[in-house]
Amino acid sequence: MWHHIFVLDVPILEKIIRAILVYAFLIIGLRLAGKRELAQLNPFDLVVLLTLSNTVQNAIIGNDNSVSGGLIGASTLLIINYLVVRFLFHHDRIDRIIEGEADVLIDHGQIREDHLKRELLTKHELEIAAHRQGFGDLQQIDQASIEPGGGIFFAAKKPTPDEAQQSELIKRLEAISSQLTELRAKVEKHGTD
Repeated sequence: MWHHIFVLDVPILEKIIRAILVYAFLIIGLRLAGKRELAQLNPFDLVVLLTLSNTVQNAIIGNDNSVSGGLIGASTLLIINYLVVRFLFHHDRIDRIIEGEADVLIDHGQIREDHLKRELLTKHELEIAAHRQGFGDLQQIDQASIEPGGGIFFAAKKPTPDEAQQSELIKRLEAISSQLTELRAKVEKHGTD
């Protein structure tokens, strides 16, 4: 029994190489699949990501079902990820090549349909993402971009100076109207006394 739990059926070096190859393949595959795979998951994307780990499992562990083999494979993935993240932290240019750049989806209030197509995002999915961040509709958004990690950033439209001035005037008029209503009530009260 203990033999099957701890004794490796595959050499340690092979286990490490398998894990590194699968890691590299997944990084490249997810990069080529686009930021969408990491961002707004629809049911199809979720199914792919959930089955991906099961699909590559045998590629990492080979014919070995021992606990030791699994721990070596998992440790290799964690270590290689740590080293890659640490390396990319100090090499911005390579990081941008691997992760990509942000892609503008809305620019000055105008939806960039060609960029939505490139990122395989529908206008409806963009609206859902905007709703999650507190926007009522896309008309309220000045800028939107999908970041390399898949998150979508939104910036609200700012009122023009004329709109801001008009809004301020309306507030002042409402305050004056409220004060006049209070004065009328006081005058009527004193007039009946």
